[in-house]
Amino acid sequence: MTGRIHSFESFGTVDGPGIRFVVFLQGCPLRCQYCHNPDTWGADAPEYTVEDVAARILRYKNYFGDKGGVTVTGGEPLLQIDFVIELFTLLKSKGIHTCVDTSGITFNPDSAISVEKHKKLLQVTDLFLLDIKHIDDEACKKLTGQSNAHTLAFAKFLSERKKPTWIRQVILPGVTDEDEVLRRTRAFIDGLSSVEKVEVLPYHTMGTAKYERLGIEYPLKGVAAPSKEKVLNAKRILCEGR
Repeated sequence: MTGRIHSFESFGTVDGPGIRFVVFLQGCPLRCQYCHNPDTWGADAPEYTVEDVAARILRYKNYFGDKGGVTVTGGEPLLQIDFVIELFTLLKSKGIHTCVDTSGITFNPDSAISVEKHKKLLQVTDLFLLDIKHIDDEACKKLTGQSNAHTLAFAKFLSERKKPTWIRQVILPGVTDEDEVLRRTRAFIDGLSSVEKVEVLPYHTMGTAKYERLGIEYPLKGVAAPSKEKVLNAKRILCEGR
């Protein structure tokens, strides 16, 4: 089996516990206004076999050790869920910790095929980093071009199966940093049983050069990063629940 891969990172420190080997898969159905990797949107990318990727990862196994592991991200990695399942099955046979960074957008609770594939994924995945784009459905559509229904359904799917999950929330001024939005997000998280951690990710503009290079208009032009006070307030509500 082959997968379309954008790039690799051998020393990731922000994509799960410990030092991570990070695989960036190509393709994404979302168009998040704050996306800093627009070059991962399309499907055109080099293809690698599972064995090729595993061999590349295994060269670093002693480097990331027992406290680290492998994270697949994107784009949206679960657009290529069959590839991820096969890769993680091989990695688990080598004793490697596996993690998926996903928006949950590919999960369809009304599709038996989708549910079965995601059940298989859970069997070989140790940790999920789940990005909640916006707790309000209409606001989520405006922010990403897609509903949040599948994301929230996937969060509940993970919770019901006691699967370790880290929730991630980007703090975007005027969109996701308001107290009412943060408190609704926290209330949803409080209804989940397997959330180990909540991560607050301040919006930044480091990806704007990519938009210029690709000839794409940056949708948040002129929007500044959130203030320190806004970030601390988001952490207080989302991480501490107060």
